[in-house]
Amino acid sequence: MSDPVGTKGVTVDESAVEPESAAEPDVDADADADADADADMTVRDAVSAPDADGRPRRTTRRFPLFTRDTARPEGGGRAAPGDAPAPARQWPILTVLAAVGLGLLLTALDVFRAGTILIGAALIAGAVMRWILPSVGMLAVRSRFTDMVTYGVLGVVIVLLALMAQPDPVLVIPFLDDTLHFTVR
Repeated sequence: MSDPVGTKGVTVDESAVEPESAAEPDVDADADADADADADMTVRDAVSAPDADGRPRRTTRRFPLFTRDTARPEGGGRAAPGDAPAPARQWPILTVLAAVGLGLLLTALDVFRAGTILIGAALIAGAVMRWILPSVGMLAVRSRFTDMVTYGVLGVVIVLLALMAQPDPVLVIPFLDDTLHFTVR
């Protein structure tokens, strides 16, 4: 048999090749072909995968024209068993939100530096939970790597800005002061 798809070394199932005519195929002929295909299952090319019935079908890497739903992020399942109450199932994001809320409360009560450090630490804790825990519930928004980088970088930046805040900064970076004076002149 010739190589109609252009692959070498891959056997081709005659029933999986699309008919060239526009006429509807005979249903009885398809049933006979399916019985023959079940006896001798082959894939038609390197990117074929079996469908629900076990017959090889061509898969595509193209996105569908209309999206029906979205995929759950990696690790986006429940953080506790399904029979647990809702807050227990979402404890990672509730922990981060509670720490951020406490940091905002401290900031509103005029304890600015401690409040913003707590907000940054909560985001860093979210990055660590996203890295360590296999399932974090609603804390998973994007891929695991993207969530870790996003939470971690934002947390570190917030902590560094809190440490450099005036008056009496805990962290002094001299070239930033020189850059500010150079640009404002």
